[in-house]
Amino acid sequence: MLSLRDELSRIDVGKALSFRNLTLFPLFRRAPFPPRDYILLEDGIAQRLVHVTELHSAGSVPEVSVVNDAPSPVLLVDGEELIGAKQNRVLNLSILIPAKQRCVIPVSCVEAGRWRAASREFSTSDQIHYASGRGQRVSQVTQSMRANGSRLSFQEQIWGELSNKATRLRADSSTHAMADIYKRHTHFLDEFIHAFQCQDHQVGSAFAISGSIVGLDLFDHPEVMRRFFPKLLRSFALDALDAPSREFALVSVDAILVFLSSILDASCFCENSLSIGKDLRFSSREVCGAALWAQERYLHLCAFTNAATNAEGSVFSTRISRPSDRRRF
Repeated sequence: MLSLRDELSRIDVGKALSFRNLTLFPLFRRAPFPPRDYILLEDGIAQRLVHVTELHSAGSVPEVSVVNDAPSPVLLVDGEELIGAKQNRVLNLSILIPAKQRCVIPVSCVEAGRWRAASREFSTSDQIHYASGRGQRVSQVTQSMRANGSRLSFQEQIWGELSNKATRLRADSSTHAMADIYKRHTHFLDEFIHAFQCQDHQVGSAFAISGSIVGLDLFDHPEVMRRFFPKLLRSFALDALDAPSREFALVSVDAILVFLSSILDASCFCENSLSIGKDLRFSSREVCGAALWAQERYLHLCAFTNAATNAEGSVFSTRISRPSDRRRF
């Protein structure tokens, strides 16, 4: 298994792109791209090769069933939203499910006011769990893994934070659904989709809001990044809308490199995945995150600055001026 240090040592940080109070740094990998030997969840569902349902007729809030009837593995990515069935959920972690197998997947509910069947099977949506919520949930799952080996979130906290965000963003919802917050601000989020483009060979993105680094996602292949790019943009843009209005300085590439270094300094442990490969988790006062190692490579890595650190004033804020061109970690 490749170490995180070796993985991140192959990453180049591209020049910053900014719109409003959101700054994006494209990430590139200095290594050949292996053939993509898996399908994505939304493709599997669209082709009716992957079936995501409630665990049983009564349902179970923290778990769903995934049956992969495809001839190849299917990749499910942390934070992906599943809509329908008895209530909308988000995935608690990234996981690769082998061909012709069933797996029970840990999830978190993002629709507290509904427990009735809207459809037999789940479908995917155009958004993922917004970034601040993802970071908190990733930290919660890591705590659960350390405490008892489960991959569960703290559901009451998920609901409470979601309710607070809906109130701040004036997004009324009869079922308290995260999807309705996104729907309420569709026009605003679309402005960000039009302002940014995924670059050739880009495999990840790091994001800063109002001058403070908030998180990143890194994939194994540019095509996967291209597919998730608009979803990631919406998730960080929703937090940008929710951020306090204040003056801020441009974030530098050097600050991103410090953020990457903080991942390596964090406490780290690794467990067998619920399916193929290994779940790697890392956490510290400054950062939390997770990575999926499978098929002899990291398929997905996500990292977030901790909410407590940001509340005090993120250590990844910067007043270094103009970012340079692509830099190596």
